[in-house]
Amino acid sequence: MTAPLRRIVLPLAFALITLLAWEAAVRVFAIREVLLPAPSAVAARLVDTFPLLMQHAWPTVWESVAGFAIASVLGVALAALLSASALMRDMLYPNVVLFQLIPKIALAPLFIVWLGIGFQSRLTFSVFISFFPVVIATLAGLDHVDRSLLRLCRALTASSWQVFAWVRLPHALPYVFSGMKIATTFAIIGVVVGEFITSQAGLGYLVLFASAQADTALILAAILVLCFFGLAFYGLVALLERWTQGRFGG
Repeated sequence: MTAPLRRIVLPLAFALITLLAWEAAVRVFAIREVLLPAPSAVAARLVDTFPLLMQHAWPTVWESVAGFAIASVLGVALAALLSASALMRDMLYPNVVLFQLIPKIALAPLFIVWLGIGFQSRLTFSVFISFFPVVIATLAGLDHVDRSLLRLCRALTASSWQVFAWVRLPHALPYVFSGMKIATTFAIIGVVVGEFITSQAGLGYLVLFASAQADTALILAAILVLCFFGLAFYGLVALLERWTQGRFGG
């Protein structure tokens, strides 16, 4: 089996075995659906409520995408600033690390108090928690550049901007995309947490609604949709990474 085929077949085989074992366990031990529905029951509920799930998926998806995009731009920009200025790095980086250590989910109610119950609070919280991985990963990449290349740039009298655009940033791209891959997950988490606290739409809201109705199959169906979009976001970032590696030779 070739390596690319192996990376596809093995995860799918493991997932299939897990689902079959789950289905068998539910049937053999007669587990009540309210505690743990079988995969077949979850699939049936997914089909029955698909229009409802897509209706609630839209606000979650667009807020997650917007939060991820804003966090990526701000994260790369701040990392570039910290890498370019020793003064700004000494002043800001310890505070960036401090904010990274804060349990950010505990701060979610503050965003509701500050920004209200609209999408602004959820979007801002999504940016807040997905921002830090991009900053830290990008800064590590900008610092991890071959010193001989930098000396060559200085010998050729390249400007600071030219060094950044043509040496530092291309070499940092693998780090940037590593941070962005983490940020895709955090962006969705930020939106869903906001929907848990205050929302009348979104997959997070639907999970809470289904929980109140003891509709475990619908909860798992909503989580499955969240997983699908999370994988889609991650895949798009991975495709963008491959394109930039081909474009810049990363």
